[in-house]
Amino acid sequence: MPISSAHSKSPALDDETDEATRRKMRAVRQAGTSPEIAVRAALESLGIPFSTNVAGKPGRPDIWITERDIPVFVHGCFWHRHEGCKKATTPKKNREFWVDKFQRNKERDARNLRQLIDAGYSPITIWQCETTTTSTLKETLAENIEDAKS
Repeated sequence: MPISSAHSKSPALDDETDEATRRKMRAVRQAGTSPEIAVRAALESLGIPFSTNVAGKPGRPDIWITERDIPVFVHGCFWHRHEGCKKATTPKKNREFWVDKFQRNKERDARNLRQLIDAGYSPITIWQCETTTTSTLKETLAENIEDAKS
């Protein structure tokens, strides 16, 4: 069953992506992902209050550190193109579609960060690959939060 153009940003996806890829893409969560849950748990263990999926701010940050007014994005390395990360691969099938999709994602992320910075915030980005080791994640968060405060 092809994805209708009303639900797809690119007709190329309808024509060239196989059903297995469509199923995988539909299954990708946008909120409450494993990396996001790991960041929440780390913040809780550090005693840092936060809220989640904050509407009304550019990019709808995944987490908002409430006491310090710090937006936090938890990015999947694949979807947001973590430079130098082995998870940031590009599918071989329908390569042109993917390159275009990833470019749009990167442009949107940069625009959202710029808007937050222009509004006086110091956004933090945590990458999926940084969430695999709890102690390292806590250290990364603490350092980023300290940097954002200064």
